[in-house]
Amino acid sequence: MFTLDQLRCFIAVAEELHFGRAAERLRMTQPPLSRQIQRLEAHLGVTLLDRDNRSVALTEAGQAFLRESREILAAVQRAPSTAREVAAGRSGVVRIGFTAASGYSVLGPLLTAISEALPNVRLELEELVTNEQRDALADGSLDLGLARPPFDPERFDSRLLLAEDLVLAVPAGHPLASAADIPSRERLQTEPLIMHSPTKARYFYDLAVRMLPVDHARVVHVVSQIATMVALVAAGRGIAFVPESARLLGIDGVAYVDLGPDAHDIVQLHAIWSSASRNPALARVVRLLDDLPA
Repeated sequence: MFTLDQLRCFIAVAEELHFGRAAERLRMTQPPLSRQIQRLEAHLGVTLLDRDNRSVALTEAGQAFLRESREILAAVQRAPSTAREVAAGRSGVVRIGFTAASGYSVLGPLLTAISEALPNVRLELEELVTNEQRDALADGSLDLGLARPPFDPERFDSRLLLAEDLVLAVPAGHPLASAADIPSRERLQTEPLIMHSPTKARYFYDLAVRMLPVDHARVVHVVSQIATMVALVAAGRGIAFVPESARLLGIDGVAYVDLGPDAHDIVQLHAIWSSASRNPALARVVRLLDDLPA
């Protein structure tokens, strides 16, 4: 294998096109410089320099090898600094999982805050439901999750990012949209209901059941994504319990009804991460989360 000293010797000669000047630049004599070039060419099995008593010129192979040599030395020079930056958490990769609903609420502002504070940390995103995020955090394929509770506090650390109201999405013009009072359970039980999946959207399913005992005879659709649910409401298919941030979807033909104090701030979104994580960049992100408003 060739050495870094051989690369430095070659680059000096290639740039000076003169062994004497290259030797002076490297603060060495010409004979050991010539031997380094000869050893390099012998190792590579190609001629890098055409030389005679009066001139030195790069061969085609030499020109190509000069470009690669410069890149190798630049990488070697960067490596210590890169290692220090990664160890300090100022560089590296943080892999973030997020739920679909968080994608139109806190995700964008959170990524902006991280990128502004840690511009050399690369952020990789993956949309996953909470259960999938927990599994990925546990096996190390994710660093940070934006997920719904509950989660095991012995395995995961967390930070509350958002607490918002659960509201009722109804078709625009629906009587509930203009009613002066908070809708009663009896009134809601007369309406066709678009319901969250009890398996794929268990968190929202449990919140909805807390607000209204579900009469499955009134359930017209079962879906797992908030955006789909609101689109079905806009199409007049029924009413649905959704987080306040669903308004940000901007879907026309939908009104949002307050469900009263029992539904205020009950929809939570947390940043969660493995207590065993040793990613220095994640540690920097976690410290940044402490400065963000909940």
